Amino acid sequence: MQVQRYKPDEINLLPNEPGIYKYYDAEDRLIYVGKAKSLKKRVSSYFTKSTQLSRKTRRLVSEIRSVGFAIANSEFDALLLENNLIKENQPKYNILLKDDKTFPYILIIAERFPRIITTRKFEPGNGEYFGPYSSVAAMNNVLELLRKLFTIRTCKYHLSEKNITAGKFKICLEHHIGNCQGPCEGLQEEGDYLKDIESARYILKGNLGQVRTYFKEHMENSAAALEFEKAQHYKEKIELLEKFQSRSLIVNPKITDTDVFSIVSDEQYAYVNYLKIVDGAVVLTKTVEVKKKLDETEDILLTQIAFELRRSYHSESRELLTNIPISDIDEKTINTLPKIGDKKKLVDLSVKNALYYKKDQMMARSVQRQSKSRNEVLALLKADLRMTEEPDHIECFDNSNLQGSNPVASMVCFKDGKPSKKDYRHFHVKTVEGPDDFASMREIVYRRYKRLMDEEKPLPKLIVIDGGKGQLSAACDALKDVGVYGQMPIIGIAKRLEEIYFPEDPLPLHISKKSPSLHLIQRLRDEAHRFAITFHRKKRSQQQVDTELDHIKGIGKNSIDKLLLTFKSVRKIREASAEEITEVVGKHKANVLQEYFRGR
Repeated sequence: MQVQRYKPDEINLLPNEPGIYKYYDAEDRLIYVGKAKSLKKRVSSYFTKSTQLSRKTRRLVSEIRSVGFAIANSEFDALLLENNLIKENQPKYNILLKDDKTFPYILIIAERFPRIITTRKFEPGNGEYFGPYSSVAAMNNVLELLRKLFTIRTCKYHLSEKNITAGKFKICLEHHIGNCQGPCEGLQEEGDYLKDIESARYILKGNLGQVRTYFKEHMENSAAALEFEKAQHYKEKIELLEKFQSRSLIVNPKITDTDVFSIVSDEQYAYVNYLKIVDGAVVLTKTVEVKKKLDETEDILLTQIAFELRRSYHSESRELLTNIPISDIDEKTINTLPKIGDKKKLVDLSVKNALYYKKDQMMARSVQRQSKSRNEVLALLKADLRMTEEPDHIECFDNSNLQGSNPVASMVCFKDGKPSKKDYRHFHVKTVEGPDDFASMREIVYRRYKRLMDEEKPLPKLIVIDGGKGQLSAACDALKDVGVYGQMPIIGIAKRLEEIYFPEDPLPLHISKKSPSLHLIQRLRDEAHRFAITFHRKKRSQQQVDTELDHIKGIGKNSIDKLLLTFKSVRKIREASAEEITEVVGKHKANVLQEYFRGR
């Protein structure tokens, strides 16, 4: 029963009885509910052992202004009361397991010629419920099986004997295609229909053996009576049953009606997996995550979450297999920590599911943190460069040539602070002779944004040029030629001192070497340089191969392509025999190649 409130300095007046205690703050709000074997000892530990408490718990204690309690008959009764109070009041220091009230069920409706439907409302008076199912797809698989095995009506007619006798209803398409035997017109006896419902009930309970035996007997009887079409019909139903059963994880038929729970945790979160075993098969699996509020121990967390999951899924299993001991279970339930055998394999499977879910959630949070970090860097870059909007689309340009040979360039693109490689571009410099970085930069910037304008594609929020004042000036001239100068910010980054140059500004901007915004610009510059160098090396290597083979008169491009495709390199062509080369390009060209290599 409810007793008066006590102040923190009056907790010695609490009884040594099991029950629940409630903490209230200065505004009389319920901030925590707990259960205890001894109310007096448990509540006193918060105030007398303050130096041993975690930082979070000390914060809770600092907010407590009064204590209430309720006595219970047992620790399990205290758990029930605690759970209800947490659900009702949602105190800020209690862990909260979200109550999913939309689990789907399969319902056999309590009516004459019962229908089998799916529903998310659990109203016991409506009929017999099976589930809930953690997956709609799994539930639909079961329903599909029932539809294929049995002729169960789907219409909503009120099939009273009076209505059927009066001929109020007409058979529908379902009857004509063989999915219903027409009870609405009295074409099927109620007893025969209820046999199908009874068989469906066995399947929904997970007992496939009895239904399989029923079909097998009918198949054998039909075969004995030389009714081979009927026998084939029942054989197909047996195959459907076996195919459906193979989808479930079969454990051990001797393990029946068992719940398996496991918990893994880190400093902030706990992950609990639940496996429901019926007739030796895993029929349900569910993993939940809860955030710790007061550094709760794993046994406390597992006890509370297991209780809530069993209640949500209406489990009445009397054996709980777990990876750690749990407390406060009712007297009829046994908690087992198996060490060997199939039960141990079940617990290991549950732990594996929990660990996988933990890894998945940690990766998701890591992605969120990275996204948040990138947004913060873009905001900082906006401030450092005095931009009007965050540069969520940046393009960076770089040139590459070796003593003027094979001039190429690259453009890399970052979106939302990370590389967008599908938007990277290579450029062959077409109009510049010799090592002229300024002219090359002007050409490629012009080509890039002329094309974007022609194709009516969006322009970047920021352009970065790898180079100092000269390269930046050349890029600005190109933007002026295109007619987009001034529509987006453009900067140059000089390699030596990592100075940032703005158009028409003689003084560079110095961003702190430790600034994340400078690191992002450097990363863009380095990526553009890597992309350009890789392309330049590839082109130079290809050019060297082409140059040597092109020196051979009488050997055209098609022949060169065939030779390189076959022998892979000029060295292997040189080492090949005349017969091998003849097979590729013919005898005349083989002789030309042999004479060329001998002369070399």
